[in-house]
Amino acid sequence: MRLLIIIGVAVIFTLAGAAMFFQSAAGGASPAKLEKQYMTVTDRFVMVDGARVRVREEGPREAPPLILIHGFTFSLETWDDVAARLSEDYRVIRYDLLGHGLTGPDQQKRYAPQERALFLNALMDALDIKRAYIAGNSLGGLTAWRFAEIEPERVIKLVLIDAPAFPFNGVGDKPAAPNAIISSFFLLAPEEGVMNSLKMLYHDDSKITQKRLHTVRDMMRRKGNGQAFIDHINELTLPDPSIALSEITIPTLIMWGREDLLVSFEQGVRMERLMPNADLIIYDGLGHVPHEESPDRVLSDMRAFFENEVGQ
Repeated sequence: MRLLIIIGVAVIFTLAGAAMFFQSAAGGASPAKLEKQYMTVTDRFVMVDGARVRVREEGPREAPPLILIHGFTFSLETWDDVAARLSEDYRVIRYDLLGHGLTGPDQQKRYAPQERALFLNALMDALDIKRAYIAGNSLGGLTAWRFAEIEPERVIKLVLIDAPAFPFNGVGDKPAAPNAIISSFFLLAPEEGVMNSLKMLYHDDSKITQKRLHTVRDMMRRKGNGQAFIDHINELTLPDPSIALSEITIPTLIMWGREDLLVSFEQGVRMERLMPNADLIIYDGLGHVPHEESPDRVLSDMRAFFENEVGQ
């Protein structure tokens, strides 16, 4: 799995200094301290099927709901630049996935893609949302299209940003279990290692700010999240999605960074061919998180897609 290789390379750069972090980092950062630092006036915790989930809602409550779902090891902050402007016209809802961000680990370990899709269904029920626009990046995109597969009537339109679907790098019908080095990275999240992993996700690493680096690392180090990342990888499978994708008729916009080193844009090409009502945009010069690298470009295309009433 390319993600494991990328992280493995990052860890090699920092392994020599990792020991000094062990006593303080292995146990994880205090949830209470992180909540004090990162919770905003638009954040709240919502109980969903036994899990305490951080949810952020912005924009007019009567506006059409738009749910944004972040990727693996990230948190809802990944959408900050896009959400700030979308909330002018939409009720923008973000949440930290189970095992991520301030939500933290799930006692039931509902980390498989299908379980995450079912959990999104429960979250919408808890928020009294019948239908919504849904957009997801990476793992969030995988969650989004799996949700659209099982609950199509609840999705107005679908946006998939560098969202895996097909088997790649060892992940297919069976998971690709992380080795000891990778597991140590998730448990420790040393600063240099996190920075090197971000450089693999951004095409232009000059756009990685110190604030972004510290946010990603803080959320990774939240107590329990490191083990949750390991548990997630041990549950992640990507069986052939061809039949499932071909049955999703919801209007779909697939967006992909051409320079994505984690999941090739060729997956987006294959998805567009299979999905009856999908269009693909490939962004030159962008990597795995185009909404972070170039929010203006992504925002413009999302707005155009949402505001085109055809197919709604």
